[in-house]
Amino acid sequence: MELSGEITAGRPLLVLAVKEEAQYLDTDLPILLTGMGKVNAATALSSVLARGPRPSEVVNLGTAGALRTGWSGTHVVGTVIQHDLDGELLATLTGETYGAPLTLPAGGDVVLATGDTFVSDEAARMRLAARAALVDMEGYALATAAGLAGVPLRLVKHVSDEAGEGAARSWRESVADCARALADWAAANTPYRA
Repeated sequence: MELSGEITAGRPLLVLAVKEEAQYLDTDLPILLTGMGKVNAATALSSVLARGPRPSEVVNLGTAGALRTGWSGTHVVGTVIQHDLDGELLATLTGETYGAPLTLPAGGDVVLATGDTFVSDEAARMRLAARAALVDMEGYALATAAGLAGVPLRLVKHVSDEAGEGAARSWRESVADCARALADWAAANTPYRA
């Protein structure tokens, strides 16, 4: 976890997983790098929100794999699900619902699947494509942490790869271009400068 800048009550907090995704951000806004995966994302964001002050909103900028052919560009997520938690089995065992889909008021109709698995095979991609258009490794955890703290959240994802064979290589090759697109989105859609 790495926080640069000072969190203030009237301004957003930009949250990204890794420095490669943040490399073109040149802003006065505070930036939190969480590390990859749900545990890193949830603990990092929860820690800074618990310390206070709380930002006006959390804006997660990050890369995502496309689960469906033809998806590219930058998308604001409307619903986020967990793809690696067997909520149905847990409900059967406990009678409780865990990992229900989360709807984000600032989002559109794009569904994002979050899990700790880097999706890089066609079978997993096809299975997830029935439920979501994009896949990442932090979105659901960030939405949960922000929701519990009562802080609004926007999930903004730029497609880096097609979440199939070669996805890891594609991510490494495309992350700089994705970082540029995410920085451009942030400059146009947040109070980027004081």
